Amino acid sequence: MTGSWPASPAQQGMWLTERAGIAGRAFHMPLAVWLDGPLDVEALREACAEVARRHPVLGGVLAEDGGELRVLARAVPPMGEGGDLHEELDGPVDPVEGPAARFTLIREDAKRHVLLFQAHHAVFDGESKDILLRDLAAWYGGAAPAPLGAAYPEVAVRQRARLADALPAAQGYWAARWQEQRELCLPGLSGVSVAAAPGSALDFVVEDLGGLAERLEVTRFEAVLAAFVALLHAYGNARPAVGVDLSTRTELSRDHVGAFVNELPVIGAPEGGTFGEFARSLRVELRRLYRHRGVPLARAVDGIGPRAALTPVSLSYRRRPETSPLFPGLGASVEWMMFNGWVRNTLHLQIVDDQAGTAARLQYNPALLDRAGAERIREDLAALLVAVAADPEAPLDRLPLPGPVPAATVTAVAVAVEDGPVPADLVREIQAIFAKELELDDVEADDDLFDLGGHSLTITQIMARARERFGVELSFEVFIDDATATRIAAEVARLREQAC
Repeated sequence: MTGSWPASPAQQGMWLTERAGIAGRAFHMPLAVWLDGPLDVEALREACAEVARRHPVLGGVLAEDGGELRVLARAVPPMGEGGDLHEELDGPVDPVEGPAARFTLIREDAKRHVLLFQAHHAVFDGESKDILLRDLAAWYGGAAPAPLGAAYPEVAVRQRARLADALPAAQGYWAARWQEQRELCLPGLSGVSVAAAPGSALDFVVEDLGGLAERLEVTRFEAVLAAFVALLHAYGNARPAVGVDLSTRTELSRDHVGAFVNELPVIGAPEGGTFGEFARSLRVELRRLYRHRGVPLARAVDGIGPRAALTPVSLSYRRRPETSPLFPGLGASVEWMMFNGWVRNTLHLQIVDDQAGTAARLQYNPALLDRAGAERIREDLAALLVAVAADPEAPLDRLPLPGPVPAATVTAVAVAVEDGPVPADLVREIQAIFAKELELDDVEADDDLFDLGGHSLTITQIMARARERFGVELSFEVFIDDATATRIAAEVARLREQAC
């Protein structure tokens, strides 16, 4: 498939972070399936090609076009063959230069192979894993999946229309709720970050999450989130902000591979009473939040610049279907929680829940949170979940909650930009461009673009206006550290002088 379509808000945010140079490999999503038996390699190769044709976003790259960020459809490379799984995991996936996704087959012996799929989060999400393997297994078996209800570009256009309709209500919802938190209390913590970094991980199993949720009359996600928030509060965080990944899928996008997800903060804390009372109150607040799940926070409030994660602490929960992919004539096992070796913030709790049990993983930045601290968090959370499973209505002050720990402060993310001369008339022209793109009457020379409500799409529009007006290609990085009219004007002046 060829063509292009508007980038989604999630894709715009990831593009901004990639261009800012603070993403690392944090948005790389590996998925491995071990295939045991007499594999038909050519049938698998053709199945991979059919999946790529069915889901054109996998070949999409993000590009600025006249002030708009768009997804340009390109072909996904044919299934390659590799020799070592760990070496192949280091292979690139790039949503700007491409390819954003790739298939690699690794032969372990005559009757055991590993199919490694890698994709950038800009074209793939957690639910996409099941969709991709379901479609892949169907084609391998010679039975094409049912046609999709709508082409991906149509889904993307409708998603953008829903965002425009939902934006005013989301702005009202967040006006009294969002406040940037600069400190975090965790055991073993020396700093706080929302930039990507090489990470470490600790795995554990959550027992009887379904039974706990049923007794509390909440969902499994709500039960584990309530326990996580209660633990963070016990460490000394007055009102913890936990970034959660929320699906934005609709009936139209249900069977599409893509990035149908939005990270939003859940902010709150228990205020006495029982754990059950807190879990149910959290459920009520989540129901209010869900009404705005399609609107990125950076669109609804001002002052949120590029970052790999919305908050220093986050949680993702995915309830998998009860069925696993069936490749005819083969045994198949899937590593659904394959770790990419990076973290997007300070601490992330990942939960994958299916018929085999509830797998949990703490991912953390070891440069900021030491292993002993991470292990204590894992142990404290596991103990709390066991206790509330035994007595969901236990008073909070009788649960095995830890005491407060010292706070650490957020580490700023900065990109250095060289200073240059700033002609006053040029500053005024940039101010006018800012005002036009932000739909404001006036912008001061030292007003920060993000504080004024700017976001990734605003930057692409300003870059396009600068190209038309001044004949220069602004670097995306210039907006990251100091997104003011004065700073941008200095960069324009520098580029014009350089071109002379």
